[in-house]
Amino acid sequence: MKRTIAILALTLVIGAVGASATEVLSFSGFQQPYEQILSYYDGGYGGSGSGPGPNYGIVFGYDALALPNGYSSNVGSEPFGATGSMIFLSGTGDVMDVAGGFTTGFSFFYSAPWYPGAVEVYSGLDGTGTLLATLNLSETSSYCGSEDYSCWATVGVSFPGTAESAIFTGTANYIAFSDVTLGNSVPQSPVPEPSSLLMFGSGVLGLAGALRRKFNV
Repeated sequence: MKRTIAILALTLVIGAVGASATEVLSFSGFQQPYEQILSYYDGGYGGSGSGPGPNYGIVFGYDALALPNGYSSNVGSEPFGATGSMIFLSGTGDVMDVAGGFTTGFSFFYSAPWYPGAVEVYSGLDGTGTLLATLNLSETSSYCGSEDYSCWATVGVSFPGTAESAIFTGTANYIAFSDVTLGNSVPQSPVPEPSSLLMFGSGVLGLAGALRRKFNV
């Protein structure tokens, strides 16, 4: 039976973002559940005031919410032991803009037990310009661990030119992404963020996913 996603895991590993170094977005620096990511990774703040975050020149759209993992999450067993997450509860998906651009490749893990998804990479900001790559995501299995969203598939692609945005789509509240890597066609291991040692209480996160139940936010 179908269950809604309680946490959409999206740990981002950023490579070649305006530089040759690989930067990692673990989303563990956010201190509020369902917090808008916004300009946290542009040296700014999340929607609930977490930050300032590292300045990677990356900005997210309004629907992208950060959720560090915690008690009662129905996402788990993320690759590389990722502890951060992102979800879109409304809209068509998560938009990530990288003004400095990224090159060479793009990859990630995803979990989608009941509905497929897709990710598109564009040469311009906000999904504009030339479509450089499209990744169609088929459904995955569920319950590889103790949670609904614990079976992870890996996808990667190489592309010519420089990309400035990626759009992650699927059925809102039913797809998880983890260890997204920009600049490499193979997902890379995340590195702890400076603020990742700040932990919040175990009671703040998500309700376990009941039958087709959405978040109450």
